[in-house]
Amino acid sequence: MSVTGKPADAAPAGAREYLTFRLGQEEYGIDILKVQEIRGYEPPTRIANAPSFIKGVVNLRGTIVPIVDMRIKFNCAQVDYNSFTVVIILNLRNRVVGIVVDSVSDVMELTAESIRSAPDIDSAIDASCILGLGSVGERMLILLDIEKLMSGVDMGLVSANE
Repeated sequence: MSVTGKPADAAPAGAREYLTFRLGQEEYGIDILKVQEIRGYEPPTRIANAPSFIKGVVNLRGTIVPIVDMRIKFNCAQVDYNSFTVVIILNLRNRVVGIVVDSVSDVMELTAESIRSAPDIDSAIDASCILGLGSVGERMLILLDIEKLMSGVDMGLVSANE
């Protein structure tokens, strides 16, 4: 059985699974294959002169992992650390990066037909990092190309040419 409760081989052709999470009032989705694990938030060790959205680093079983607060990166109005705050550990091009989000919702399976292209608007997120908008019932997900987002020049975490 897959995480969605259906047999793994019952996935429609072209369907992909996305881990959904919240930042403020918005719900986002990232490719589940990029996710290594989900952990509770613990304050990281600060790094001098790092951008404000890079909260610091944590030692994860011997690997030093930079922690990016997506709420600060996306200019969310309020950044509270509570019992729902989690860190999603990502494995991007064999580099491990953690992202802080308000909460994790679930894993959703989306077909290509349920994904629409994102409108061309000015936002805190580079439009090239948005794969599209996924709709499931009344829910609207902003699907992120998390690898591209984390390898942006301003991030300084994963070089774009790796």
